[in-house]
Amino acid sequence: MNTKTLSTILIGFTLLVACTSPSTPVPATPTILAFPTSTLFIATQTTPGSLTPGAVTPPAGTTLTSPANPSTICNDPQVTALIDSFKSAVLKSDGPLLSSLVSPARGMDVAFFRDGTVITYDQEHAKFLFETTFQVDWGAEPGSGAAKKGSFHDVVVPKLQESFNQAYTLHCNELSHGGATYELKWPYQGEFYSVYFPGTEANGNMDWHNWVMGIEYVNGKPYIYALMQFFWEP
Repeated sequence: MNTKTLSTILIGFTLLVACTSPSTPVPATPTILAFPTSTLFIATQTTPGSLTPGAVTPPAGTTLTSPANPSTICNDPQVTALIDSFKSAVLKSDGPLLSSLVSPARGMDVAFFRDGTVITYDQEHAKFLFETTFQVDWGAEPGSGAAKKGSFHDVVVPKLQESFNQAYTLHCNELSHGGATYELKWPYQGEFYSVYFPGTEANGNMDWHNWVMGIEYVNGKPYIYALMQFFWEP
């Protein structure tokens, strides 16, 4: 059995997800899972619009830094290249490339729903997100309330690919939308870029969606620390 297969099996059998109901806010404590090569933390949604991010143990010598001023991220060609690389990783299902984009300081939080379960992946486990079939409970579907369950590859990736294959626009530190029944909020104290599709006139622009990437600098290089989806909800 090769190392990649063994790692995939370890993820499938040892990943635990904690989930709380938005209607019953309960302080959430990240669940620490020990793996042979690294540590994965799980974070949960405590109240709508208020995330408790997970964290990973950064490698020795890693320094979390901020740009000189908030506008730096909007003018940094490194950030544009980061987003292009993320798009390439998603469209080509390139795990190693995706892994290289994840923050080594605290991993990457992923939320399929704005008030759903948040999963924090470190760089090591991000390598296998396009392969593992481990089922995750991402939270309740808006409107129906049905539980959304499935692997990252089967649930998150198709929506990301749909966004990157449409006429999207990039917005720095802006949450654009085509009309919403809720207030769009970025629940982190950090900067972000959004990949925004405005929807179609045929559907009254109600088919808009927005994937938002939190971006931070580690040792002077930008990385993704969070990924969250916004869309029209009934």
